[in-house]
Amino acid sequence: MAKLKAPLMSLGASGAIAKTLVFFPWKGINAVREYVIPANPKTALQNAQRGHITTIVDAIHSAQAEATHPLDSDDQVAYSALAQAKGKIMTWFNMACKIGVDALVAGKNYTVYRDGAVTTKTPASIDLIMYLTDDGVNQIAAGKFFFGTSKTNLIHSETSTVVAGTSVALAAKDLSAFMTAGNKYYFQHRPDPADDCEGADSGIYSFVAA
Repeated sequence: MAKLKAPLMSLGASGAIAKTLVFFPWKGINAVREYVIPANPKTALQNAQRGHITTIVDAIHSAQAEATHPLDSDDQVAYSALAQAKGKIMTWFNMACKIGVDALVAGKNYTVYRDGAVTTKTPASIDLIMYLTDDGVNQIAAGKFFFGTSKTNLIHSETSTVVAGTSVALAAKDLSAFMTAGNKYYFQHRPDPADDCEGADSGIYSFVAA
């Protein structure tokens, strides 16, 4: 890229000349570079990756459009919290896409979590649920909820009740052994190792125990 003064005998120029040179403004200066057509070889791996991205984007949009229990702002905050815990600078949407694509690349299946909520927050009787969007065939069979006092310290686990293709939940679970009323806790759902959806984790949610 070359820096120009009065390009083409003018005070500024933009656009291409005969598909050989491209003139453009860049950071307040006039510049020129060679005209290049970006390569797009469409290899099998590239096509597979694009297919994975399309699949996950469609699934997220479907989760947002659900008539009951759609993916909402709480779920978006949870996916953003997961990105922060992983040290990633990305939007909630990109984090949700990354989880799904990574699972597919690993030969596993995706799951999008939606309308996650804690309905009873008493430490001696915790009720929580997350609803699921998947491909309708390959679904979570077993998993656990992981709890902790920070996003990066989820060390207490509880086996979830799975309704395949519908939800993962805990019902009236006594967690008073490590929870105290008035404290804030974080939690995440993860399919078990070797589950068909291994790696398709939820975002990280939080609540204050009552």
